[in-house]
Amino acid sequence: MSKYVPKAEETKMDPWHSLANAIVIQAAKDYRVALRRLRRNPNNKSALSEIVDLERFFRSEWYAALTNVPGELLIQKLKEE
Repeated sequence: MSKYVPKAEETKMDPWHSLANAIVIQAAKDYRVALRRLRRNPNNKSALSEIVDLERFFRSEWYAALTNVPGELLIQKLKEE
C-alpha cells in the first residue's frame, strides 16, 4: 500500500493560519515562563498577573477563533509540564 504524499502547494500553510498558530504558540511559551517564575517565587505579582491575563486569553472567543485546541485543555497540559 502506498503512502499519500501531499503536493508542495497542499502543505503550504495559509499566512493567516500561520499567524494564528504563532500567536497561540507565543502565548503558551509566555505562560510556561510565567508559571516557572511563579514557582520560583510564589510572591511574584508580575508573574501571577501574567498568568491571569494569559488564562483569560486561553478562555476567550478570540483564542477560540485562532485554534481548535480547547483553552482549558491547553492550560491543564501546560501546568502539568
